Amino acid sequence: MKLVTTAGRGSMDYYAAQLAAHLPDVDLFETDESQRIERQFNRSFWSPETVRSLRVDVGFVRRLRRLEGPLHFPNHHLARYGNFLSVPYVVTVHDLIRYFDLQRRQPFIHRPNLVDRAYLRLDYAGIRRADAIIAVSNTTKADVVECLGVPESRVHVVYEGVDQQRFHPSHARPFDFPYVLFVGSEHPRKNLGELIEAFALLKRSGHHPDLRLVKVGAAGGTESDFRATTASLIARHGLGPEVVMVDRVHEDALPAYYAGAECTVLPSLYEGFGFPAVEAMACGSPVVVSSAGSLPEVVGDAGVVVSPRVPEQLAQAIHTLLVDPQRRAQLREAGLRRAAMFTWEQAAAGTRRVYATLEDGVPAIPTAVPSGAGDLTEEKRVTPTAIGSRTRMGISLVAPQRR
Repeated sequence: MKLVTTAGRGSMDYYAAQLAAHLPDVDLFETDESQRIERQFNRSFWSPETVRSLRVDVGFVRRLRRLEGPLHFPNHHLARYGNFLSVPYVVTVHDLIRYFDLQRRQPFIHRPNLVDRAYLRLDYAGIRRADAIIAVSNTTKADVVECLGVPESRVHVVYEGVDQQRFHPSHARPFDFPYVLFVGSEHPRKNLGELIEAFALLKRSGHHPDLRLVKVGAAGGTESDFRATTASLIARHGLGPEVVMVDRVHEDALPAYYAGAECTVLPSLYEGFGFPAVEAMACGSPVVVSSAGSLPEVVGDAGVVVSPRVPEQLAQAIHTLLVDPQRRAQLREAGLRRAAMFTWEQAAAGTRRVYATLEDGVPAIPTAVPSGAGDLTEEKRVTPTAIGSRTRMGISLVAPQRR
């Protein structure tokens, strides 16, 4: 087996690097293809970059064809090259976000153009051809089976991990004011706009005059001006300096942001796994997540789950945590236990078992389900097509009744 590792700062690159570190006996084939793939989204068919990219694609396929034995593509966009290979290969599917963008009027990232559509169709054809597929959650497995028509027996759930040596509780604090934390891009699927609306409700309530919203992470790719949309919404609500934008944080500094937060909020419309949720729990930060995608599956009963389309509900959930130290403490402890279930050692072991299905012809392995807080097989999923209507509800912002 050869693991095709990808250089870059994205979550799929991080996954590839962690697998490489925890599978020391697996041969590596290193490439920067993932960076090039990300840069080519939303380019014109007639642009010089597209023509050059096609030439690079042909050369990359030739390089892959010279490799012996099965391959593992840890970035699902690399599955496009599997269409042109004769060797067996494994693909890790992290989500079907771009697939849903092909189907939806309101995209999770951006509306694919003609070139994007051609490449994405190759991606999903390559996933269908894979000899084995690793899905990073039961949610993602269900999407692959339902949307791509892949037999369930070829899709194996292997959860991603969290670096427990880096992400753990600490007393380090990046700011001297109380804050709610959001970690991620400003893609539409991240639903930052709903969090900003919820934060505006909290500020207008007058209950939390010193509270700020800290957003960590770059705006997104070059597909669209995501930052302009965010800035416009902040200005419309008159929040100004009460929303702190931190574009880049060194990976060693990020745990302090989690540890110092009153809570971490992930209101995403869709996630295939959700690294920030696990990282936050590992650092002792209470988490508030949306009921969409894999987030309820990942946090189990160690987090607060709310609708991704109701800012009043989100504001109420945050307010309740802010005024209830006992509840925050309970969620911290539950989150630490939950995060401990997601390790890279377990991810590597599960990946080896998938490799064995190719090399030894053994039967499909059962779906991996961490035991403990919350039965992941029983979590209710909200599919992307089910997150449509927006209902409004009042917000009371009152302290919870003590029992």
